[in-house]
Amino acid sequence: MKCSTINFTTLQSLPAHFRSLLRSCARNSSLSTGKKLHAVILTSGLASSSPNTFLLNALHHLYASCGVTSSARHLFYQIPRSHKDVTDWTTLLTSLVQHGTKPSEGFCFFKEMRKEGVVLDDVAMISVFVLCTRVEDLGMGRQAQGCLVKMGLGLGVKVCNAVMNMYVKCGLVEEVRRLFCEMNERNVVSWSTLLEGVVKWEGVENGRVVFDEMPERNEVGWTIMIAGYVGNGFSREGFLLLDEMVLRFRLGLNFVTLSSILSACAQSGDVLMGRWVHVYALKGMGREMHIMVGTALVDMYAKCGPIDMAFKVFKYLPKRNVVAWNAMLGGLAMHGRGKFVLDIFPKMIEEAKPDDLTFMAVLSACSHSGLVDQGYHYFRSLESEYGTTPKIEHYACMVDILGRAGHLEEAVMLIKKMPMCPNEVVLGSLLGSCNAHGKLQLGERILQELIQMDWHNTEYHVLLSNMYVLEGKQDKANSLRQILKSKGIRKVPGVSSIYVGGNIHQFSAGDKSHPLTKEIYHALNNMIQRLRLAGYVPNTTNQVFPGSDGREGSSEEMEEKEQALFLHSEKLAVCFGLISTKPGAPLYIFKNLRICQDCHSAIKIVSKIYNREIVIRDRNRFHCFKHGSCSCSDYW
Repeated sequence: MKCSTINFTTLQSLPAHFRSLLRSCARNSSLSTGKKLHAVILTSGLASSSPNTFLLNALHHLYASCGVTSSARHLFYQIPRSHKDVTDWTTLLTSLVQHGTKPSEGFCFFKEMRKEGVVLDDVAMISVFVLCTRVEDLGMGRQAQGCLVKMGLGLGVKVCNAVMNMYVKCGLVEEVRRLFCEMNERNVVSWSTLLEGVVKWEGVENGRVVFDEMPERNEVGWTIMIAGYVGNGFSREGFLLLDEMVLRFRLGLNFVTLSSILSACAQSGDVLMGRWVHVYALKGMGREMHIMVGTALVDMYAKCGPIDMAFKVFKYLPKRNVVAWNAMLGGLAMHGRGKFVLDIFPKMIEEAKPDDLTFMAVLSACSHSGLVDQGYHYFRSLESEYGTTPKIEHYACMVDILGRAGHLEEAVMLIKKMPMCPNEVVLGSLLGSCNAHGKLQLGERILQELIQMDWHNTEYHVLLSNMYVLEGKQDKANSLRQILKSKGIRKVPGVSSIYVGGNIHQFSAGDKSHPLTKEIYHALNNMIQRLRLAGYVPNTTNQVFPGSDGREGSSEEMEEKEQALFLHSEKLAVCFGLISTKPGAPLYIFKNLRICQDCHSAIKIVSKIYNREIVIRDRNRFHCFKHGSCSCSDYW
């Protein structure tokens, strides 16, 4: 009798014991141990016991906390409605937001919660706003904000911070300011969120006003302001603020701060600041550098020009994941090192599983290096060999590979066979290939499709206009440009930037605003003379003036066209670099548009006669000019 009582008591206590163990596994993300407990529960028959044991709830929390959303969802719907509380609903919502593969899952579950009359708490609403922020779904965000007002949750500081963050990502900085002013309570996160929005959408000048008003600043606020300065080319201000943060306030630079600053350096091309961060990271971390910082360094060096330094950093990383590999492969692709990318790709497979971005880098490398057969091989192997379903970005790369190589019919056939509609990137790439290979009729058809997608993109109109000129159809070229003018659409001006002495110097075509304009133009005249002696002939083919007929015309007209070419922003930036740096020092220049054919030909010769390495990053790739040749091998 006594033994029977003990067994019955033990049996009654088992569910509570398992619940406690499962909750511990959930808190510590111990999925493996949790699965073993789940197996014991199933084999012992406890799983089929009364729902009052709440074992299903505990199992649901385990899988949700560990990110196994499919199992969490399955268990959730096994729990009777009467035994679910707000925590059960919110736990699954949070898991779907943090770990779900489809944003729609989270939104659908949120709608289900509202339909079922679940009382939504701060945690649930914050999860919804996080999801809206991630996918930039302003419509759903506004609906969720409406729920806040109805439920009276709108004044909580954490929820308001989440709403503000959503508006920051969606570019509605005025809404951010309004919410900030309406908050009864603000914390350092509130101020940092406002600062991020102002710096990103209003500029560093307004951002500095907010920064100086902050009653408390943590590493996040300092990082936002410093990265804002560096990313917008204000290196000196960034250095001063960094110095103040580290020396005056004794704040250390953690891996997040270092990575953010490096990302800003990559964006602006500021290799000087990037090197400073590199030295700081080496002093603080040594060889055991954090993978996030190491990857940011690889990306920074690759995007600022010194690709060999990027590979050196990559080679000595103590651990390399798929993100680090993607940064390296993508950098090499931009620099035209396609064959090297394919050589090291097998090594990558040994260390990390390739993902979508990996194959975009591999296909891009094939495109920039003219490796058509290899590109086709990897494209066809995506699904069968690597288990990756081709996305529109992969199709765009393949269209670019075929188009650049002159296989335009194959490119058109590939677009027709795509399982999705072509987007602007796919058709824009094909239009560029039509321009390169003189396929006017196909170019006209593509432009009509592109106009439906984005009429304001002048690059496409300019490409077709240049094609008309080459075909001797000047009237059509003038007509196309007149249409743009009548609609008030202006071509995006070309701007070339170069860092010298810790400051960024920007030039546009014919620019005379620089303090050293006189010296720059004197150097330009000297450079043109030396170029002519070296065999340079200005390429005026695509140089169009209103009213001209596209042919050679008078000597005065030819001289006018040549003078316009001489004043291109790239040439002005090169001349400034030549007079502002030591002889033999490399020049790193950044162009917001594609480098023109004439500047490409001229700068190849400049690199030889001045014995300079000149690296130009345009909107598509890097061009490394050295000893009279370019790394692109004129395949661009």
